[in-house]
Amino acid sequence: MRGVSVTTRGAISTLTLMLGLIAAPANATHLPDHRFLVLGFVTDAEGHPVARARVVVTRVKTGYEYPTSSERDGFYLVILHLHDEDEGERLVIDAKGVKGEVRARFDTHDKKSERGTRVDVRGDRLVETRAAFAETLRDYLSH
Repeated sequence: MRGVSVTTRGAISTLTLMLGLIAAPANATHLPDHRFLVLGFVTDAEGHPVARARVVVTRVKTGYEYPTSSERDGFYLVILHLHDEDEGERLVIDAKGVKGEVRARFDTHDKKSERGTRVDVRGDRLVETRAAFAETLRDYLSH
């Protein structure tokens, strides 16, 4: 099954709009507790950004794929539709042929903070850094 393909900048614009709607009455799908973000940078073995690298995040439970491509600076962002009951769900990440698995980890009691993780592709390996997620998201939303 395939998700909707969006450009990273389009995803960021959508996310920015959704974040702006939180202050106003909004449809439940626009709330942070209804989404999980996977973001990061794709670089080659020397640490140079890889533009237009295909990145696909797949929900193992459903087989649903969320494809995107990295930007000029290697940045990518994928927005998954997950709920509280999906906490701990296995996600497969395939970026330029480099595959790995992470789990959607978040606090189900926190209904306001963005949920997500940062997964960088460094040459031929995936590196997850959950602690860098919020700062990376803030940096990209401020551009």
